[in-house]
Amino acid sequence: MKKNITLRHFTIFICVCEENNMTHAARRLHMTQPSVSQVIQEIEGLYGTRLFERLGRSLHITSAGKRLLQYAYQIVSLTKQIEATMTSFQTTIPLRIGASVSIGEFCLIEYLHFLHTYRKQAPIFSEIHNTTELESMLLCDKLDFALLEGAIRSEYIITLPFMEDELIIAVPPQHPLVKKGRIQLSDLRNFPMFLREEGSGTRNLFTHIMEEHHIPFQICGVYNNTESLKKAVLAGLGGTVLSRHLVRKEWENGELGILYIENDLFHRHFKIAYHKDKFLFPALQDALTICRDYTRWFPGTFFTARS
Repeated sequence: MKKNITLRHFTIFICVCEENNMTHAARRLHMTQPSVSQVIQEIEGLYGTRLFERLGRSLHITSAGKRLLQYAYQIVSLTKQIEATMTSFQTTIPLRIGASVSIGEFCLIEYLHFLHTYRKQAPIFSEIHNTTELESMLLCDKLDFALLEGAIRSEYIITLPFMEDELIIAVPPQHPLVKKGRIQLSDLRNFPMFLREEGSGTRNLFTHIMEEHHIPFQICGVYNNTESLKKAVLAGLGGTVLSRHLVRKEWENGELGILYIENDLFHRHFKIAYHKDKFLFPALQDALTICRDYTRWFPGTFFTARS
């Protein structure tokens, strides 16, 4: 009699993929290595295809394995959502919200404060990562939704714009380009720049546009937080690219100069992102609606040095 695949099969398969090693997966699952190997062999037997190429002690996932992994994540995620939804009739489901670094420093706290006020009984957990990390967490159902500015590659994630933004080049206030205000992209040729880490939506947009227009520049440092980037500029070491909203205080105090790029090349939208198969339970629906209507929770006016 042919054996049916179970949730246990998918859970073990996912763990092996994430660990890329049978022994490590067994340790994480509190199983023996032969038991884990047997489960993988059962899945391969059921589907009649190899999920991994075994080269010595190394595992290399096959094309079939990669496709199955996508489905496995969805099945495990949906099972968790079913359990959470059924449990929600007795308890309150916590909201898990992710935000990119730019949004985290600009407006996440205001949004969370409004949510806490609006839904006093709904527990909320939030964390900040770069766009690439947030995308991975959404695919693995480690977040209910995320607020980010970078491009999403996965076809399994829905994105909705909720707030406009623009990148600027922050430089020392005495830099000669500051007098121009708006500059050509070519003015940044061979410019010394301090950038966010790879995976940052801000960095990805900047480097993509510079490469698209064949404008070389110098990378003088890579930092994973805004404050370090601003300190490098304040010290006169070079420029950096940031959301215009993150330099308001320094610009008003005369500590930083701001350069806008002509033709709105660095114009972008902040986005809400969530898995297309995500069950939108009531608290999540409310959170998404409130986020899109940001005038309800965002204080004051938007900053632009050109106004």
